[in-house]
Amino acid sequence: MTSLRTDHFTRTATLTLALLGSAFAATAAQAADVNIYTSRQPELIQPVLDAFTEETGLSTATIFIDKGLEERVKAEGANSPADLIMTVDIGRLDAAKQAGVVQPVTSSTLEANIPAEFRDTANEWFALTSRARVVYASKDRVDVDQITYKDLADPKWKGRLCTRSGQHQYNIALIAAYIAHHGEDAARDWVAGLRDNLARRPEGGDRDQAKAIFAGECDIALGNTYYVGKMATNEKEPEQKDWAEAIKVIMPTFDNGLTHVNISGVSLAKNAPNRDNAVKLMEFLSSDEAQKIYAELNYEYPVEPGIETSELVESFGDLKPDNLALDEIARHRAKASEIVDEVNYDGGPQS
Repeated sequence: MTSLRTDHFTRTATLTLALLGSAFAATAAQAADVNIYTSRQPELIQPVLDAFTEETGLSTATIFIDKGLEERVKAEGANSPADLIMTVDIGRLDAAKQAGVVQPVTSSTLEANIPAEFRDTANEWFALTSRARVVYASKDRVDVDQITYKDLADPKWKGRLCTRSGQHQYNIALIAAYIAHHGEDAARDWVAGLRDNLARRPEGGDRDQAKAIFAGECDIALGNTYYVGKMATNEKEPEQKDWAEAIKVIMPTFDNGLTHVNISGVSLAKNAPNRDNAVKLMEFLSSDEAQKIYAELNYEYPVEPGIETSELVESFGDLKPDNLALDEIARHRAKASEIVDEVNYDGGPQS
């Protein structure tokens, strides 16, 4: 158990590092017209930022913060140089909202470009791209091309399923969506069913599940679509191309025939020093041009219907995204996390 003294030291150290980081970030970003704190690697968003600069003449600066982004902004307070927060997963966006480090934006452009289910009801975050939580299935050992999320808990898959930790944000979001569709009791039974179908204890990331299928350790797995694109085009680690080649993507569905999606998104920082410029960037990011660039860079889907996806993403199959409001998913995340612990999902199969 973590002692109160240790916990206090951790919080103090985090605050000190945040304030030191703030001074550095302010110095690095002071010449920019829009300052962005992002949990995405800057190279993944730079091309779309370059397009913004080319169109508007406004410059941007990115500060990469992998963990504790909202804590960093909160610690910096009114002196924070952050104008925008760009991150992935509805959980992270909601965490920034709950921490009180973002502010609402009223924009007819954002409302026109981003469907209602892909933006916060209080206009405190907006989705930019989506990714589907799908089934990776062995091309050699799985002869079905359609499956529902419910089916994954069917005993016919016993000993054949691999996943990363149930507590990972991507799985928590999926379980939260399941709660929204079917209720807490049904979700608890479902997660227990998934647990007992596991081939091994949950471990690794989504790419590791594809690797396990390639190695014959399991036949199906849960993973995000964009990882397939990243594996299939990985020149630095070409063995990942073999993992991608070993699997097919199956778009699982809820009872409504639609597939769970998560997002990357953006929020306006509470104390944005360059508010007007930041809103201009938000509006640009929601445009057809930017959504297309951003989605193609990361093998994701634009959130605005009708924008073409890349040929590789098209090969994943026809995505029909769930129309469940993402802020409703966010409301069930705490219960989803409780359920994972209640059934000891990360302990592996128990029957």
